[in-house]
Amino acid sequence: MSWLVTGGAGYIGSHVVRALSDAGLTPVVLDDLSSGVASFVPEGAAFVRGSILDRELVESTLRDHEAQGVIHVAGYKYAGVSVQRPLHTYAQNVEGTRVILEAMAAAGVANIVFSSSAAVFGTPDVPLVVEDTEKRPASPYGESKLIGEWLLRDEAVATAGSENPLVHTSLRYFNVVGSADPSVYDVSPHNLFPIVFEKLLAGETPRINGGDYATEDGTNVRDYVHVDDIALAHVAAAQRMIAGQPIEAAYNLGSGDGLSVRQIMDAMARVTGIAFTPEIGPRRPGDPDRIVATGELAARDLDWRMRHTVDEMVRSGWEARRNAG
Repeated sequence: MSWLVTGGAGYIGSHVVRALSDAGLTPVVLDDLSSGVASFVPEGAAFVRGSILDRELVESTLRDHEAQGVIHVAGYKYAGVSVQRPLHTYAQNVEGTRVILEAMAAAGVANIVFSSSAAVFGTPDVPLVVEDTEKRPASPYGESKLIGEWLLRDEAVATAGSENPLVHTSLRYFNVVGSADPSVYDVSPHNLFPIVFEKLLAGETPRINGGDYATEDGTNVRDYVHVDDIALAHVAAAQRMIAGQPIEAAYNLGSGDGLSVRQIMDAMARVTGIAFTPEIGPRRPGDPDRIVATGELAARDLDWRMRHTVDEMVRSGWEARRNAG
């Protein structure tokens, strides 16, 4: 028996693969390498190269490896760019999820852990987001993740009286950072940590987008969560399904208090030993002052907790990036 990890060659997915193996579960990776890196797949893990849009491939992979569940991490994850590429975003994230569910039904696989996003909330009007906070996604990416959650919900309703009723949960989170393996690093050109790392490696000065927000230091406050903690939560959800324990439809993997961009910059200078004063640029349109989620429900069911300090997050990510050369 195994667990199929879609997007398992990516930054987050490959950490999930490692966490599954560490927990004694057998991971199988499905990834088309459009943004994943083949070398991120740990040695010994089964790797199938292909698209989640390939229905026959997904079904045959589930059957061939006798999968008992899917951890669905694959997707187009660039919220800002999704505004310019909505059709591509919907094809990858909505149609891709639909194809996976269809293949699961055909192969008799009934468990799925969905890597969703706190982007489903858009710009909330509350300082602390909980699971039932109103969903108002502000980008095609956020919308596609919310539709993915609806697909899981609707399929669970449709299969409730069958021999294989769908068991599902969606894990929502914001900025995933750090590394639990020196050979794996965040390759996204749009995330804060890799942007700052590339600036520092090039001898350039990082920039903060807006310094006049209604926060303690004037910069945006967000959840920053370590990738290993995120991976462990995915595995805990899979283990809960295997054990037949009840599971919620969605969990927020939040820090509960958040960190400001300036706090991140201070940690970058402190950990890297590269002294710099970040430039202050203009605000980005639609950027809210603060978005932070509670993780209380996930702490209850998935052993969710913040196991790393901000310095540990920066240090692990910095070391992994420097190891890449």
